[in-house]
Amino acid sequence: MGILDVKIFVYFIGRPKDNHANAIATDFIERAARFTVCEMREINPAKFDIVSRHPSARKIFLDPLGKELDSHHFSKILDTASMQGQDLVFLIGGHEGLTPEMRRQADLLLSLGRMTWPHELARAMLVEQIYRGFAILKNHPYVR
Repeated sequence: MGILDVKIFVYFIGRPKDNHANAIATDFIERAARFTVCEMREINPAKFDIVSRHPSARKIFLDPLGKELDSHHFSKILDTASMQGQDLVFLIGGHEGLTPEMRRQADLLLSLGRMTWPHELARAMLVEQIYRGFAILKNHPYVR
């Protein structure tokens, strides 16, 4: 399929305890890694500064009040980042959500819908959409 010129970093706050949701998230991040370099891991925001770690990356943070996109519009974010050679950093908050400071640091606040989701399921849903977005761009059979 070919590796695209973008790196994807998916960070989440909070221990991933649900083995089933973890398996789904791991499966989709591995699938997305067929298209580009992908990393997914838990962070402690007190010890890990996303902005200084990824100063030139586009920061897309999940927030219930963020913008809702369909899969095709989301794939355009991936496409633009790839064309510009700009890495994408995604952040999923823990049980408390994002702090106001985190929201201010985001280039885009993205919502998976107005319903509240456990952060583990939100992570699985996000990485599935990342994989789906690349599949859309590559006209992969997954999206048919």
